[in-house]
Amino acid sequence: MEKIWLKRYPEGMPHTIDPEHYNSLLELFDKSFTEYASLPAYSNMGKTLTYKQVDEKTKAIASYIQNTLKLGRGDKVAVMMPNLLQTPLAILGVLRAGCTVVNVNPLYTVRELEHQLNDSETKAIFILANFAQTLQKALPKTQVKHIILTEIGDMMGGVKKHLVNFVVKHIKKMVPAFSLPNTIAFKSVVSADPKQYTVPDVSLSDLAFLQYTGGTTGVSKGAMLTHGNMVGNLEQVSGCLDKVLDRGKEVVITALPLYHIFALTANCLTFMKYGGHNILITNPRDMPAFVKELAKYPFTAITGVNTLFNGLLNTPGFEELDFSHLKMSLGGGMAVQRPVAERWQNITKSKLMEGYGLTECAPLVTISPYDLDGYNGSIGLPAPSTELKIILENGEEAAKGEAGELCVKGPQVMAGYYNRPDSTAECLKDGWFATGDIATYDDEGFFYIVDRKKDMIIVSGFNVFPNEVEEVVAMHEGVLEVAAIGVPHEVSGEQVKVFIVKKDLSLTEKDIIKHCRENLTNYKVPKLVEFKDELPKTNVGKILRRALKE
Repeated sequence: MEKIWLKRYPEGMPHTIDPEHYNSLLELFDKSFTEYASLPAYSNMGKTLTYKQVDEKTKAIASYIQNTLKLGRGDKVAVMMPNLLQTPLAILGVLRAGCTVVNVNPLYTVRELEHQLNDSETKAIFILANFAQTLQKALPKTQVKHIILTEIGDMMGGVKKHLVNFVVKHIKKMVPAFSLPNTIAFKSVVSADPKQYTVPDVSLSDLAFLQYTGGTTGVSKGAMLTHGNMVGNLEQVSGCLDKVLDRGKEVVITALPLYHIFALTANCLTFMKYGGHNILITNPRDMPAFVKELAKYPFTAITGVNTLFNGLLNTPGFEELDFSHLKMSLGGGMAVQRPVAERWQNITKSKLMEGYGLTECAPLVTISPYDLDGYNGSIGLPAPSTELKIILENGEEAAKGEAGELCVKGPQVMAGYYNRPDSTAECLKDGWFATGDIATYDDEGFFYIVDRKKDMIIVSGFNVFPNEVEEVVAMHEGVLEVAAIGVPHEVSGEQVKVFIVKKDLSLTEKDIIKHCRENLTNYKVPKLVEFKDELPKTNVGKILRRALKE
């Protein structure tokens, strides 16, 4: 396919990037720690760390991992925390030790956590005490040897630390009782001797992250993202945003969790590269508190999913905020809706740019060019050094305006799924990754997502795979058959609906939802349950989800 989009690139945007600009992420970190030492790097709950402090603390963590835990190159270390100062410290510390980060959603159920820790062969985990009970139940069936435990207030220091930890545990009762063997306090890890740290011999081909996703089918799989994938994608992001962002001057609002690939790359790593100040929001669902937090900072950038922007627009006090510094609003993870984008631009006087990415692509694939007047319904233009093609059912390339499966090639495309050669071979051929999304493109090279080839459901930017929901529902003894689909929802984009044929006639909607809450993260839990006498099937007995959708 001819790269017609290059002609539409804004002036000064490079056609290609150097995917080997750094030898690894570690070289990029060192550069930022040196150049921006005195600048603020991360703030959360009123406490700020400078780049120099982050440098020292992550070196200490890396030193502890290397010398006390005796872990190194290629060993997997999980991080299971919401957005707290401890989170980027743990992620950067693990990488600096030469290990691979396994990001874990802290809201996972025992079943989900057990699968991910096992599948990734995780040896150590950084975890917030609030979620330790889940780990306790999953632990016996995993290979995890070391547990580094932290509490919400641990980075605050002084009296505030003890006060916050006391309130969270005893007054708000947010820490369910748990019993874990030989846990290591995060405070002792972060106070290890940084002088004992040895820079590991890590190259672009080494694994930086095992980032879990459902891929395009079934059970959650670990996308192998190398240092090369991440360095390449960060260079691509810079190619798209260099004319928008100023080094050492940006303040970015990070409300999406850092365990999600979007916030990990777009906020944590990109703004570190630019010497930006990351404001970590621990609980963005508390919109009034979120708006109060926004009022404290002259923020210049914000990223989020459509539901987050929509929520802010509908929270009292948001319209009164000072948006005079805001120059970049970036939506991804799910489609940005026109009414939200137009209202956002109207109120903030900042365009809501849309990006498209996938966990398997580290994640950026396309982004709205910064010179676009406003929302145009597209997912933007391909990032520099990215090739895209659209493939029809018959295997041929689609012409302009024809819908087919979107395929991506570039330095950001993962090395494959961890220990799953069959799943890798299915979607990765000759460097081309088949996304499972149906797209078209126009005269200028703007791409548009039309539909999804697979039956994946996207709830507030998070992938939900029908197979997983169906498997959990089917575990209920009162269920004979089940099918899960996504139905449109004005706030979350889609919500999960299940159709069930009963085995036990007394089975109720409440029974199903209670069972699902025990086995699935909240966003995967069905919001709608419909009982049927039978489900539509193909002649070989496969349930037709599409027929249920129609």
